[in-house]
Amino acid sequence: MDYPELSEEILPLVGGSQNIASYTNCMTRLRLNLHDPSKADVAALRRLTGVMGVVDGPQLQVVVGPGHAQRLRDAFAEVVDAPAEAPVDDPDDEVADIAAAAAGSRATGARASGGGEPVDAVTDLRTLQQENTQKVKSRHTSRVHGLFRHIANIFVPIIPGFIACGLVVAIGNIWKLIDPGVAANPWFLVFAALGTIVVASLNLIVGLNTAKEFGGTPVLGLIAGAISYLPALAGIAATTAADGTVTPAQPLVLPLFGELKPALGGIIGVMVTAWLFTVIEKWIRKRVPAWADLFVVPVVTLLVGAVICIFVIMPISGLLMQGINWLLIDFALERGGVIGGYLLSSLFLPLVMLGIHQGLTPIHAQLITDHGFTELLPVLAMAGAGEVGMAIAIFLKTKSTRLKNIIRAALPIGVLGVGEPLIYGVSLPLFYPLITACLGGGFGGAFVAFGIQASGGFGAGALGLSGVLMTAVITNGAWLWYVGGLVISYIMGFVLTWFFGFKEHMVERLG
Repeated sequence: MDYPELSEEILPLVGGSQNIASYTNCMTRLRLNLHDPSKADVAALRRLTGVMGVVDGPQLQVVVGPGHAQRLRDAFAEVVDAPAEAPVDDPDDEVADIAAAAAGSRATGARASGGGEPVDAVTDLRTLQQENTQKVKSRHTSRVHGLFRHIANIFVPIIPGFIACGLVVAIGNIWKLIDPGVAANPWFLVFAALGTIVVASLNLIVGLNTAKEFGGTPVLGLIAGAISYLPALAGIAATTAADGTVTPAQPLVLPLFGELKPALGGIIGVMVTAWLFTVIEKWIRKRVPAWADLFVVPVVTLLVGAVICIFVIMPISGLLMQGINWLLIDFALERGGVIGGYLLSSLFLPLVMLGIHQGLTPIHAQLITDHGFTELLPVLAMAGAGEVGMAIAIFLKTKSTRLKNIIRAALPIGVLGVGEPLIYGVSLPLFYPLITACLGGGFGGAFVAFGIQASGGFGAGALGLSGVLMTAVITNGAWLWYVGGLVISYIMGFVLTWFFGFKEHMVERLG
């Protein structure tokens, strides 16, 4: 793609620099905030080489796909006379664009060899996915859904770091299996340390992103993320002098709660504290004269916020984290075993459609921070594998060329762990296949839960990967358990859909 040329072509079609209030990008789109959206020639923009699609509106979005958006933004900056904004993240849009890009690359090959049908399938898939996604999202209007959207906006920018560091850890583990002696090499230790960067600094990153999300000063959010992790919260340890005199430990003790310790409350506490900092900062700024802003607002925000964090947020969020861990790990997986694993996996897709699955992200992040992996993620990933089995069954059973082409476009990226195209483009419109996919994925979840018990514990060492790609970050050498779960989910999703989930007349539901 010729980014400078494409930038030159886009500019006049959106009304020139004078019509652009500002511009930014996400992972897959160049986003232009226009003074007058009516001046944009959307039809002409869609015909430009390299443009996958255009979303019209006050913020006009030019879809170019992953790997291209940032490069196009950099080239666009050279030709436009308008202010740039920080990149943004929209997880739902980005998933749709990645799916379409993957399918589109295959369609391009088919068209070059003389077939044009897959290109129509990509458009069809994208239309179905967007229509059904919007229908589902239109119901996500409660404050709870708003909270989960904030959580997603906080964690989505961290996912590339999780993936990078997780893969470094995976490479290091494989390296040690091949050459155990390398663990004594100091340069290898430097390499291995690269894989710990995100986990070691997660509280600071989350605090920073939370402040950005809620309109606070980023550095104050970073400070908020550090408060509950201060080593001084451990108090003073017991010491023994040279003459044998013992000075007893002096822990920090809160009334009703008990002893404080660093990291109490975890990532949830960090998010609440950073949010509180933004509330305090805005409240004080309204009441302080401008000349005193720089000296008064930050220090009062820090002192007041730190007191509330230590005496209120840390104890309460600590109890909350203990309760969540007990419910999902101790009760559902350790005590529930295969039954708990089945229920967690089979119910996960409904959680995705309800928009509340994003609330699990801080839990995954905290589990990785605490002991290096999250047991939940491999179990929940089986839900997507059930979708893959469902799709294969429908592909082989249906006589509809249109449905076959839609599945052909969505299936490969579903195997890689991006399940939304299959959910919103296939199973949700047909409905009953969604049920059989959920039930089929539950069997894989049960198998993985059994493997966690039988092997002594394993999980995913990083966020952001699913499907077959998660195999690379499965910890403790237990990847065969995970692969076994994928295969079982594929098979059971296939079998249940073939016999119970799909009838040919359901194709009419696609519209």
